[in-house]
Amino acid sequence: MEVNRYKRGEEALSKIHGHIGESVMDALKAISPDFARMIIEFPYGDIYSRGVLSPKERQIATIASLVTLGNATTELKAHIQGALNVGCSRQEIVEVIIQMAVYAGFPAAVNAILVAKEVFVESEKEDR
Repeated sequence: MEVNRYKRGEEALSKIHGHIGESVMDALKAISPDFARMIIEFPYGDIYSRGVLSPKERQIATIASLVTLGNATTELKAHIQGALNVGCSRQEIVEVIIQMAVYAGFPAAVNAILVAKEVFVESEKEDR
């Protein structure tokens, strides 16, 4: 079963984050192979691979959660890009962040909007 979790996790990671996710995992493996394996197996192999919610819905939920944390800029950036990769529009991402201003406060939402802007600008550069 461990191999299946890992394989499912790699597939989910690749679908959401593409080569960027793979390079992050490689960097983590260099520091802590066990931690990288845990990330691939649990969030991606067990949770992101479940049915019921689509990859798009899971990214919306993840963005909402990361915005409310207010201190996960690196992860928020990765999951905004992941959301774009699985079909979220920029407008949907911004709307989720605006909604989180009600629950996390304006400072968290402002910071998240600025992270989204950075991801959108980088995405435009890659599209050229």
